[in-house]
Amino acid sequence: MRVGVFGGTFDPVHLGHLIVAEQAREQASLDQVWFLPSARPPHKREQPLTPYSQRAEMLALAIAGHSAFRIDEIERERPGPSFTADTLEELDRTQPGNDWFLIAGSDTLADLPTWHEPARVVARATLLVVARPGAKIPSAVEVRNALHLPGPIAVRLQIIASPLIEISSRDLRRRAAEGRTLRYLTPRAVECYVEGKGLYR
Repeated sequence: MRVGVFGGTFDPVHLGHLIVAEQAREQASLDQVWFLPSARPPHKREQPLTPYSQRAEMLALAIAGHSAFRIDEIERERPGPSFTADTLEELDRTQPGNDWFLIAGSDTLADLPTWHEPARVVARATLLVVARPGAKIPSAVEVRNALHLPGPIAVRLQIIASPLIEISSRDLRRRAAEGRTLRYLTPRAVECYVEGKGLYR
């Protein structure tokens, strides 16, 4: 299968995430998109996170009814930071034969050289890059040069055109903390979950 891997904290998941996932599915002809909630994101070690189980439950509510979307909890019990290189390697070991496509924003891609063993990431997955406001999309050659990759490793990169929806999980958390509406920013089921559980208060 052609599988899109979409990682993140999803704290909470919002419509921007879902729009990107659907555009990637269609434009890259993916069979499925797997949402991977991060258990211990290395770039957010000092940031308090909503418990993994609740972030996964919100994701389940958000993607319910979409046959090509699923959640993979591969990072839930794994010790240590949730490095993308390790996750892709484990996915490839447990699901051999799949073609992997990593969904990432152009702002995230700019930080790729600082990731843990980025050469392992590009060796195992095609990069599906979604434009972000103000962030340039580098070419495959520019990515390869930035990573100083050895000869045999090629960078596979495809640009995904998607509506630029400026919604962020941080803004949703702030709105919830202030008692403001989340309507039309996240699926209704997620909005009700956040309100019912008193999240982000």
